[in-house]
Amino acid sequence: MTEAAGRAGTFDPVVWEPRRGRVIEGLRTYGLVAGMWIRSTMAYRTSFVLTAFGNFAMTALDFVAILLMFSRVDALGGWSLSEVAFLYGLSGVSFGLADLAIGSMERLGQRVRDGTLDTLLVRPAPVLAQVAGDRFGLRRLGRVVQGLMVLGYALVVVDIDWTAAKVLLLPVALLSGAGIFCAVFVAAGAFQFAAQDASEVANAFTYGGTTMLQYPPTVFALDLVRGATFVVPLAFVNWLPAGYVLDRPYPLDLPGWVAFTPPLAAAACCALAGLAWRAGLRSYRSTGS
Repeated sequence: MTEAAGRAGTFDPVVWEPRRGRVIEGLRTYGLVAGMWIRSTMAYRTSFVLTAFGNFAMTALDFVAILLMFSRVDALGGWSLSEVAFLYGLSGVSFGLADLAIGSMERLGQRVRDGTLDTLLVRPAPVLAQVAGDRFGLRRLGRVVQGLMVLGYALVVVDIDWTAAKVLLLPVALLSGAGIFCAVFVAAGAFQFAAQDASEVANAFTYGGTTMLQYPPTVFALDLVRGATFVVPLAFVNWLPAGYVLDRPYPLDLPGWVAFTPPLAAAACCALAGLAWRAGLRSYRSTGS
Protein backbone atom coordinates (compact mmCIF):
# COMPACT_ATOMS: atom_id res chain seq x y z
CA MET A 1 0.00 0.00 0.00
CA THR A 2 0.99 3.58 -0.44
CA GLU A 3 1.50 5.64 2.72
CA ALA A 4 -1.80 7.46 2.26
CA ALA A 5 -3.71 4.28 1.59
CA GLY A 6 -2.08 2.62 4.58
CA ARG A 7 -3.18 5.44 6.87
CA ALA A 8 -6.71 5.35 5.54
CA GLY A 9 -6.85 1.54 5.57
CA THR A 10 -8.15 1.48 2.01
CA PHE A 11 -7.47 -0.84 -0.89
CA ASP A 12 -4.69 0.32 -3.21
CA PRO A 13 -5.16 -1.09 -6.74
CA VAL A 14 -1.69 0.12 -7.77
CA VAL A 15 -0.09 -2.42 -5.41
CA TRP A 16 -2.51 -5.31 -5.89
CA GLU A 17 -2.66 -5.16 -9.69
CA PRO A 18 0.90 -6.52 -10.22
CA ARG A 19 0.23 -9.32 -7.72
CA ARG A 20 -2.96 -10.30 -9.50
CA GLY A 21 -1.08 -10.16 -12.78
CA ARG A 22 1.56 -12.57 -11.47
CA VAL A 23 -1.10 -15.00 -10.32
CA ILE A 24 -2.84 -14.87 -13.69
CA GLU A 25 0.46 -15.33 -15.50
CA GLY A 26 1.31 -18.29 -13.29
CA LEU A 27 -2.02 -19.97 -13.99
CA ARG A 28 -1.64 -19.30 -17.71
CA THR A 29 1.86 -20.79 -17.71
CA TYR A 30 0.70 -23.82 -15.76
CA GLY A 31 -2.17 -24.35 -18.19
CA LEU A 32 0.11 -24.13 -21.22
CA VAL A 33 2.70 -26.54 -19.81
CA ALA A 34 0.14 -29.02 -18.52
CA GLY A 35 -1.83 -28.81 -21.76
CA MET A 36 1.29 -29.63 -23.75
CA TRP A 37 1.86 -32.79 -21.70
CA ILE A 38 -1.81 -33.76 -21.92
CA ARG A 39 -1.70 -33.52 -25.71
CA SER A 40 1.47 -35.59 -25.70
CA THR A 41 -0.17 -38.21 -23.49
CA MET A 42 -3.35 -38.44 -25.57
CA ALA A 43 -1.31 -39.02 -28.72
CA TYR A 44 -0.89 -42.58 -27.40
CA ARG A 45 -4.32 -43.28 -25.96
CA THR A 46 -3.85 -47.01 -25.44
CA SER A 47 -0.75 -46.33 -23.39
CA PHE A 48 -2.66 -43.72 -21.39
CA VAL A 49 -5.52 -46.11 -20.64
CA LEU A 50 -3.11 -48.85 -19.54
CA THR A 51 -1.03 -46.57 -17.30
CA ALA A 52 -4.15 -44.97 -15.79
CA PHE A 53 -5.56 -48.42 -15.04
CA GLY A 54 -2.23 -49.45 -13.56
CA ASN A 55 -2.32 -46.39 -11.31
CA PHE A 56 -5.89 -47.29 -10.33
CA ALA A 57 -4.96 -50.90 -9.56
CA MET A 58 -1.87 -50.02 -7.51
CA THR A 59 -3.77 -47.58 -5.30
CA ALA A 60 -6.64 -50.04 -4.97
CA LEU A 61 -4.28 -52.46 -3.26
CA ASP A 62 -4.23 -50.12 -0.24
CA PHE A 63 -7.96 -50.60 0.22
CA VAL A 64 -7.65 -54.33 -0.40
CA ALA A 65 -5.25 -54.42 2.56
CA ILE A 66 -7.91 -52.70 4.70
CA LEU A 67 -10.52 -55.23 3.53
CA LEU A 68 -8.21 -58.10 4.49
CA MET A 69 -7.68 -56.51 7.88
CA PHE A 70 -11.43 -56.31 8.48
CA SER A 71 -11.82 -59.94 7.49
CA ARG A 72 -10.18 -60.67 10.87
CA VAL A 73 -11.62 -57.88 13.01
CA ASP A 74 -15.00 -56.17 13.32
CA ALA A 75 -13.66 -52.72 14.15
CA LEU A 76 -10.37 -50.83 13.96
CA GLY A 77 -9.82 -48.39 16.79
CA GLY A 78 -13.58 -48.44 17.34
CA TRP A 79 -14.33 -47.58 13.68
CA SER A 80 -16.26 -49.91 11.37
CA LEU A 81 -15.27 -50.83 7.82
CA SER A 82 -17.72 -48.35 6.30
CA GLU A 83 -16.36 -45.54 8.48
CA VAL A 84 -12.75 -46.36 7.61
CA ALA A 85 -13.78 -46.46 3.94
CA PHE A 86 -15.19 -42.96 4.42
CA LEU A 87 -11.81 -41.80 5.79
CA TYR A 88 -10.04 -43.57 2.94
CA GLY A 89 -12.24 -41.97 0.30
CA LEU A 90 -11.82 -38.43 1.61
CA SER A 91 -8.06 -38.81 1.87
CA GLY A 92 -7.72 -40.62 -1.46
CA VAL A 93 -9.68 -38.07 -3.48
CA SER A 94 -7.99 -35.07 -1.84
CA PHE A 95 -4.52 -36.47 -2.31
CA GLY A 96 -5.34 -37.68 -5.82
CA LEU A 97 -6.40 -34.19 -6.91
CA ALA A 98 -3.23 -32.66 -5.43
CA ASP A 99 -1.03 -35.36 -6.96
CA LEU A 100 -2.69 -34.84 -10.34
CA ALA A 101 -2.30 -31.07 -10.21
CA ILE A 102 1.15 -30.65 -8.68
CA GLY A 103 2.68 -34.09 -8.14
CA SER A 104 5.55 -33.24 -10.48
CA MET A 105 7.04 -31.14 -7.67
CA GLU A 106 8.69 -34.31 -6.36
CA ARG A 107 11.09 -34.20 -9.33
CA LEU A 108 12.49 -30.83 -8.25
CA GLY A 109 15.37 -32.41 -6.34
CA GLN A 110 16.61 -34.09 -9.51
CA ARG A 111 16.41 -30.79 -11.40
CA VAL A 112 18.40 -29.03 -8.70
CA ARG A 113 20.99 -31.79 -8.67
CA ASP A 114 21.57 -32.01 -12.43
CA GLY A 115 21.17 -28.29 -13.12
CA THR A 116 18.17 -28.52 -15.45
CA LEU A 117 16.31 -26.08 -13.19
CA ASP A 118 18.47 -23.37 -14.76
CA THR A 119 16.56 -23.76 -18.03
CA LEU A 120 13.35 -22.83 -16.22
CA LEU A 121 14.91 -19.80 -14.55
CA VAL A 122 15.79 -18.13 -17.85
CA ARG A 123 12.25 -18.40 -19.20
CA PRO A 124 9.96 -15.38 -18.75
CA ALA A 125 7.44 -17.36 -16.72
CA PRO A 126 6.92 -18.23 -13.02
CA VAL A 127 9.20 -21.10 -12.02
CA LEU A 128 6.66 -22.69 -9.68
CA ALA A 129 4.08 -22.92 -12.46
CA GLN A 130 6.65 -24.49 -14.79
CA VAL A 131 7.76 -27.07 -12.24
CA ALA A 132 4.18 -27.93 -11.23
CA GLY A 133 3.03 -28.41 -14.81
CA ASP A 134 6.15 -30.23 -16.01
CA ARG A 135 5.43 -33.84 -17.07
CA PHE A 136 1.78 -33.45 -16.07
CA GLY A 137 0.69 -37.03 -15.35
CA LEU A 138 -2.87 -37.48 -16.60
CA ARG A 139 -2.51 -41.15 -15.66
CA ARG A 140 -2.88 -40.03 -12.03
CA LEU A 141 -6.61 -39.77 -12.69
CA GLY A 142 -6.67 -43.45 -11.78
CA ARG A 143 -5.99 -42.57 -8.13
CA VAL A 144 -8.79 -39.98 -8.12
CA VAL A 145 -11.29 -42.41 -9.66
CA GLN A 146 -10.36 -45.13 -7.19
CA GLY A 147 -10.80 -42.75 -4.26
CA LEU A 148 -14.17 -41.61 -5.59
CA MET A 149 -15.34 -45.21 -5.91
CA VAL A 150 -14.41 -46.01 -2.30
CA LEU A 151 -16.00 -42.76 -1.10
CA GLY A 152 -19.17 -43.56 -3.03
CA TYR A 153 -19.27 -47.03 -1.48
CA ALA A 154 -18.83 -45.53 1.99
CA LEU A 155 -21.61 -42.98 1.48
CA VAL A 156 -23.98 -45.79 0.48
CA VAL A 157 -23.27 -48.16 3.37
CA VAL A 158 -22.35 -45.88 6.29
CA ASP A 159 -25.08 -44.70 8.65
CA ILE A 160 -25.03 -40.88 8.61
CA ASP A 161 -27.62 -38.55 10.07
CA TRP A 162 -27.47 -36.07 7.19
CA THR A 163 -27.91 -32.35 7.72
CA ALA A 164 -27.36 -29.39 5.41
CA ALA A 165 -24.08 -28.62 7.20
CA LYS A 166 -22.77 -32.15 6.66
CA VAL A 167 -23.70 -32.13 2.97
CA LEU A 168 -21.92 -28.80 2.50
CA LEU A 169 -18.88 -29.95 4.43
CA LEU A 170 -18.07 -32.84 2.08
CA PRO A 171 -17.04 -30.87 -1.05
CA VAL A 172 -15.41 -28.21 1.13
CA ALA A 173 -13.33 -30.88 2.86
CA LEU A 174 -12.29 -32.47 -0.44
CA LEU A 175 -11.14 -29.19 -1.99
CA SER A 176 -9.49 -27.99 1.21
CA GLY A 177 -7.72 -31.32 1.61
CA ALA A 178 -6.39 -31.04 -1.94
CA GLY A 179 -5.15 -27.54 -1.10
CA ILE A 180 -3.38 -28.79 2.03
CA PHE A 181 -1.65 -31.57 0.11
CA CYS A 182 -0.67 -29.10 -2.63
CA ALA A 183 0.95 -26.93 0.04
CA VAL A 184 2.83 -29.95 1.39
CA PHE A 185 4.08 -30.75 -2.13
CA VAL A 186 5.34 -27.16 -2.58
CA ALA A 187 6.94 -27.01 0.87
CA ALA A 188 8.65 -30.35 0.28
CA GLY A 189 9.90 -29.05 -3.06
CA ALA A 190 11.26 -25.93 -1.38
CA PHE A 191 13.13 -28.13 1.10
CA GLN A 192 14.90 -29.82 -1.81
CA PHE A 193 16.64 -26.56 -2.68
CA ALA A 194 18.69 -27.14 0.46
CA ALA A 195 18.80 -30.94 0.57
CA GLN A 196 18.95 -31.43 -3.25
CA ASP A 197 18.06 -35.12 -2.98
CA ALA A 198 15.30 -35.37 -0.39
CA SER A 199 12.48 -36.92 -2.38
CA GLU A 200 12.04 -39.70 0.19
CA VAL A 201 11.75 -37.14 2.99
CA ALA A 202 9.10 -35.34 0.95
CA ASN A 203 7.27 -38.61 0.28
CA ALA A 204 7.03 -39.22 4.02
CA PHE A 205 4.70 -36.21 4.27
CA THR A 206 2.83 -36.67 0.98
CA TYR A 207 2.35 -40.37 0.23
CA GLY A 208 3.06 -41.25 3.87
CA GLY A 209 0.58 -38.63 5.04
CA THR A 210 -2.27 -39.93 2.92
CA THR A 211 -1.54 -43.51 4.03
CA MET A 212 -1.76 -42.44 7.67
CA LEU A 213 -5.07 -40.65 7.07
CA GLN A 214 -6.62 -43.83 5.69
CA TYR A 215 -6.86 -45.10 9.27
CA PRO A 216 -8.79 -43.61 12.19
CA PRO A 217 -6.89 -41.32 14.58
CA THR A 218 -7.76 -43.61 17.50
CA VAL A 219 -5.17 -46.18 16.36
CA PHE A 220 -2.29 -43.68 16.69
CA ALA A 221 -0.54 -42.26 19.74
CA LEU A 222 -1.85 -38.91 20.93
CA ASP A 223 1.49 -37.21 20.22
CA LEU A 224 1.24 -38.23 16.56
CA VAL A 225 -2.37 -37.01 16.41
CA ARG A 226 -1.30 -33.67 17.91
CA GLY A 227 1.50 -33.38 15.34
CA ALA A 228 -0.92 -34.12 12.49
CA THR A 229 -3.27 -31.47 13.85
CA PHE A 230 -1.08 -28.58 14.98
CA VAL A 231 2.30 -29.06 13.21
CA VAL A 232 1.54 -30.49 9.76
CA PRO A 233 -2.27 -30.09 9.75
CA LEU A 234 -3.13 -33.21 7.78
CA ALA A 235 -5.96 -33.92 10.23
CA PHE A 236 -7.95 -31.17 8.52
CA VAL A 237 -7.99 -33.28 5.33
CA ASN A 238 -10.34 -35.94 6.72
CA TRP A 239 -10.04 -36.76 10.44
CA LEU A 240 -11.79 -33.61 11.65
CA PRO A 241 -14.46 -33.35 8.89
CA ALA A 242 -15.15 -37.09 9.07
CA GLY A 243 -15.49 -36.92 12.85
CA TYR A 244 -18.22 -34.32 12.47
CA VAL A 245 -20.05 -36.11 9.65
CA LEU A 246 -19.92 -39.48 11.43
CA ASP A 247 -20.64 -37.98 14.87
CA ARG A 248 -17.36 -39.32 16.18
CA PRO A 249 -15.48 -37.57 19.03
CA TYR A 250 -12.01 -36.35 18.11
CA PRO A 251 -9.22 -37.76 20.34
CA LEU A 252 -7.99 -34.26 21.28
CA ASP A 253 -11.44 -33.14 22.45
CA LEU A 254 -11.58 -30.15 20.10
CA PRO A 255 -14.82 -28.17 19.65
CA GLY A 256 -17.15 -29.27 16.87
CA TRP A 257 -16.77 -26.06 14.86
CA VAL A 258 -13.13 -26.96 14.13
CA ALA A 259 -14.44 -29.43 11.55
CA PHE A 260 -15.44 -26.43 9.39
CA THR A 261 -11.98 -24.83 9.41
CA PRO A 262 -10.21 -26.89 6.68
CA PRO A 263 -10.40 -23.91 4.24
CA LEU A 264 -8.58 -21.75 6.79
CA ALA A 265 -5.99 -24.48 7.35
CA ALA A 266 -5.52 -24.84 3.60
CA ALA A 267 -5.09 -21.08 3.13
CA ALA A 268 -2.53 -20.92 5.96
CA CYS A 269 -0.63 -23.91 4.59
CA CYS A 270 -0.53 -22.44 1.08
CA ALA A 271 0.70 -19.09 2.40
CA LEU A 272 3.49 -20.73 4.40
CA ALA A 273 4.40 -23.00 1.49
CA GLY A 274 4.61 -19.93 -0.77
CA LEU A 275 7.01 -18.23 1.63
CA ALA A 276 9.12 -21.39 1.84
CA TRP A 277 9.20 -21.62 -1.95
CA ARG A 278 10.35 -18.01 -2.34
CA ALA A 279 13.07 -18.52 0.27
CA GLY A 280 14.26 -21.73 -1.37
CA LEU A 281 14.30 -20.25 -4.85
CA ARG A 282 16.28 -17.22 -3.67
CA SER A 283 18.88 -19.48 -2.07
CA TYR A 284 19.42 -21.47 -5.28
CA ARG A 285 22.87 -20.93 -6.77
CA SER A 286 22.83 -23.40 -9.66
CA THR A 287 24.45 -26.82 -9.73
CA GLY A 288 27.96 -27.28 -8.43
CA SER A 289 27.92 -24.17 -6.26
